[in-house]
Amino acid sequence: MTFATRGEEDAFWMAEALVEAERAGKAGEVPVGAVIVHNGAIVSRGCNAMVAGKDATQHAEMRVIKAAAYAVGDTRLTTATLYVTLEPCAMCAGAIVLARVGRVVFGAWDDKAGMAGSVGDLLRHPRLNHRPEVQGGVLGEECGTLLTEFFKARRQ
Repeated sequence: MTFATRGEEDAFWMAEALVEAERAGKAGEVPVGAVIVHNGAIVSRGCNAMVAGKDATQHAEMRVIKAAAYAVGDTRLTTATLYVTLEPCAMCAGAIVLARVGRVVFGAWDDKAGMAGSVGDLLRHPRLNHRPEVQGGVLGEECGTLLTEFFKARRQ
């Protein structure tokens, strides 16, 4: 697959993460989706599954990092890009650093728990041994609207 710009490529893969987020929302999960791209192809995809799994660690990022490690046969994902519809929380940011994901692209900012610049910036903390490249706000409006509509419907 060839893209004219990195922005076009990011939007393309984020749209795939949005498909996963929509799937989560339909299942009653908070609509967050993620994909990991390695060598120009998706090696893992998934969404939040905390309700179904009765497990608070089942965030989309955690699930796709684990699956990608199995898919590529390595715990280090230095040449992979994680696309996720919501800014990673502290737990997910920690997993991203430990897995040495090369690049993180997220959609909506999370002013309550985001650790890629909103509440803190664990992903680029200078004392950590790995700092991925980070790009936020890709399809941010679409990602944010999906979350807003989900919580609006839940309150009604």
